[in-house]
Amino acid sequence: MRSSTVHSPVIVGRNSASVGSNGRSRFSSVSSSYHTSCGLGSARGNASRFEGRSTHDYGIGQSNFLSSGCHGAFIRGGHRRRMSTGSCPSGNHGGYPPFGYGDGLAEVRSDGAGNGVGGTGGDPEACGIVFSSTDGKAVMQDLNDRLASYIDQVRCLEAENAELQSKISDFHAKNRLAGELKDYSHYYQQIEELQKQIVCTTVENNSIIIKIDNNHLNVEDMNLRALSFFCQYRLDTECGLCENVEADINGLYPVLDQLASCKTDMEAELESLQEELSGLKKNHEEELISLQKLCSSDVNMEISACPSRDLKKILEEIRCKYEATIDSNRKEVAEWYEGKLEEVNQEICTTSKEAEDGNHKAIELKRQLQALEIDLQAQHTLQASLAEGEHRYNAQLAEIQDRISCMEQQLAELRLEMEGQDREYKELLDVKNRLEQEIQTYRSLLENVPGEVHTCCAPGRPTCGHDFQVPFAT
Repeated sequence: MRSSTVHSPVIVGRNSASVGSNGRSRFSSVSSSYHTSCGLGSARGNASRFEGRSTHDYGIGQSNFLSSGCHGAFIRGGHRRRMSTGSCPSGNHGGYPPFGYGDGLAEVRSDGAGNGVGGTGGDPEACGIVFSSTDGKAVMQDLNDRLASYIDQVRCLEAENAELQSKISDFHAKNRLAGELKDYSHYYQQIEELQKQIVCTTVENNSIIIKIDNNHLNVEDMNLRALSFFCQYRLDTECGLCENVEADINGLYPVLDQLASCKTDMEAELESLQEELSGLKKNHEEELISLQKLCSSDVNMEISACPSRDLKKILEEIRCKYEATIDSNRKEVAEWYEGKLEEVNQEICTTSKEAEDGNHKAIELKRQLQALEIDLQAQHTLQASLAEGEHRYNAQLAEIQDRISCMEQQLAELRLEMEGQDREYKELLDVKNRLEQEIQTYRSLLENVPGEVHTCCAPGRPTCGHDFQVPFAT
């Protein structure tokens, strides 16, 4: 009930308590009001309603407690300060008997659903009633302090809500959100499709590169095979020529041995002829000396025979014959020797030329053999480089596969991170919505008309857990 008399408000923050001169009072606050008077006035709210009246300081008082979710107990009595409080289950009706004189302080707590209920059958302890007998001013001071702390908490919550709102606004500005959550599912699908296309393109590109490398390797292999075939053909040809030349050389060795034996025989025959010539010369000289001695001797022999022939003339004739024979023999031997020597020299020259040609051919074959060995070594080097290239390309392919696996893992991690950020964003958005609801609730509580009391928690949320102590005015 409202009074038309002058009130003396006690203001802490945005809460006020009005005291009437005629013993009536009323509540006006955000979500809880504390008043002192000779009796309990009236208080109204969205969730609960208090009504009371007193006719004098210790007059009869009546209090009704109504809740949107339950009905509390009403108290009836006289000359006592009392108030129904508690946290009993909703739907119970009852009261408790008078407690005596003195200042009364009833503590009202809200349950888990934000509904306050009354006593149950007159037992204060059953409903959690707490009374204290203290001075009214101290009680008011305590209530004002608690109200101030509550207002401070409200302001802190408002500041936190403002900070959260600014963070959410910054987050929206950074993410180019204009106040409502945009649907990025189609972007996610496009991103996944593009990622799949990138992976497919990368795989195709790698396969094309591998095919190109394989083609290059095949061409190199074919070139190496052709070069190897040509080198093998040349090697076989040169080996055949070398074998033929070696066979010719081996066939000329017996001729050379035969010529050497002929030369030895001719030299031996020449030596024997020279010895025979020297022997004939020696015999001729001995005979000549003996004949000269006979001619120069002083012995005169008289032979009574027929006249003898001239010995000197005979000797001259014999000498001439022998000299002619010796000359003819010498000429014949010289001619024969010169002919044989010329033949041997010609054969030696021919053999020397053939041997020189064979040496040239052998040198040429050696040179060709060295060239073939160089080509074979180059072929081995090319094969080694081919094996090294295959190993290198295999290593590069393995590295590319590792990179692809790493990129796939990074994409999976990025997808998981994006999903986590999406969940966090949804959670933050949910928190923001709940905070906006709570802010709206606080705003409605702060801007409510006097005498109305609102719950301090958003629907569907747990209660704030604040204890409201309301003094029962004397």
